[in-house]
Amino acid sequence: MNTANQYLKAIYLVQEMEDGPASTGAIAEMLDVSPASANEMVGKLEEQQLCRHEKYEGVELTDEGIGRARDAIQNYCIIERFLIEVLKVEEFREEAKQLEPVIDETVAERLDTIIDREPQCPDCFSAEDDVCSLLVPELDAAD
Repeated sequence: MNTANQYLKAIYLVQEMEDGPASTGAIAEMLDVSPASANEMVGKLEEQQLCRHEKYEGVELTDEGIGRARDAIQNYCIIERFLIEVLKVEEFREEAKQLEPVIDETVAERLDTIIDREPQCPDCFSAEDDVCSLLVPELDAAD
C-alpha cells in the first residue's frame, strides 16, 4: 500500500522528469497503481495543501509538499544505502521499495548513523534511473 509520502516522492520525481506539472497517469505508472487511485490520493494531498491539481494540466507540489517529498527521497536513499553497504543485498531496489512504506523517519535516522550517506542527498537521486546516482559507480565497481 502506498503512503502519502510515496505519492509526494513520485510527484516530485515526475515533475523533475517532465520539467513541469506531473500528470496523474505518470504518477500512477511510477507507483504501479491505477489512475483512479492516483487521482484519489492527489485529491487527499490537495486537501492537505501539499499539492495543487489543475485538471488537464497536472499536479504541482506546494513548498510544504516539496519539503516532505525531499524528506521521503532522502529516507529512500538511506534505505538503499543500508541495503547495499551494510546488508550487501544485490536486489536492493526491490527490497527498498518493499521497505519504504514501513520504515518511518525515526528508523531511517538510526539507519543513517550506520551508513556513509553523502551530504548532497537527496539531490543525488536520479528520477530516470530510480536510484541514488552516487550508488551507480559503486554498483559498477562491484560487477
